[in-house]
Amino acid sequence: MARTRTVEWEDPAASARAAGTAAGLDFLREIAAGRLPGPPIAALLGFALEEVEDGRVVFSFEPAEEHYNPIGSVHGGVYATLLDSAAGCAVHSTLPRGTAYTSLDLSTRFLRPITVATGKVRAVGTVLTRGRRTSLAEAGLYDAQDRLLGHATSTCMLFPVPA
Repeated sequence: MARTRTVEWEDPAASARAAGTAAGLDFLREIAAGRLPGPPIAALLGFALEEVEDGRVVFSFEPAEEHYNPIGSVHGGVYATLLDSAAGCAVHSTLPRGTAYTSLDLSTRFLRPITVATGKVRAVGTVLTRGRRTSLAEAGLYDAQDRLLGHATSTCMLFPVPA
């Protein structure tokens, strides 16, 4: 039996325009509160920004069949996307107005399988160090029992928002 899913998202240009006009923490809080549209990837995969602090963010994710690989568990690319989002947004939360970032690398470890039976998963990102040109962050995926399901570290390059 075929299964279908419909995905809706808002124009990402609205949040992209706002990204350079506010400090990172304020920008992410606007997304979490629903006053700015979230990124289309969050709508596509079904994750949401739940908590934002200076240097720390938490995303939530409910695994479903559409996230599965051919062997019946959540695809590693979904793990990587959640971990990259959490690490990158943790860095973004520390940036002053007019500063942007991009990921330079992402090193991941998949520790436990995620399936529909896993239930809600949290991706927690934390900044480890922040310099003038780079920032190092880590992220972990946790189940409801706080078991670590996956882990990543990411180096992000910091730069002025292009005019």
